[in-house]
Amino acid sequence: MSPRRNRQRGANPPDRADHSGVGRYGFETTEEWRGEDWVVRPVGGAGAAKHYRCPGCDQEIPPGVPHVVTWPRHGDVDDRRHWHKACWNARNRRSARLQRSRNAPRY
Repeated sequence: MSPRRNRQRGANPPDRADHSGVGRYGFETTEEWRGEDWVVRPVGGAGAAKHYRCPGCDQEIPPGVPHVVTWPRHGDVDDRRHWHKACWNARNRRSARLQRSRNAPRY
């Protein structure tokens, strides 16, 4: 038995350059937060290869966990932040003061 086809025969694949918001590394959106435009890019589990610290909950994002990468529209590479998707969606409901345990690192 041959595998099922996910595309119709004869259909041309869509050209990625024609879609707005589709960049080299995947689908990007722009959201406004704190009066600034932020670029938001989802990262799949296979693309997450390092440990990151989520600024929303101050918890570690281990390798292999899907999350989002955000940065200001007019920022540079050093302004990128890796967030849990739920933390990014709840960023307006979170307080500015985080409660860290005594031995928690500040990165």
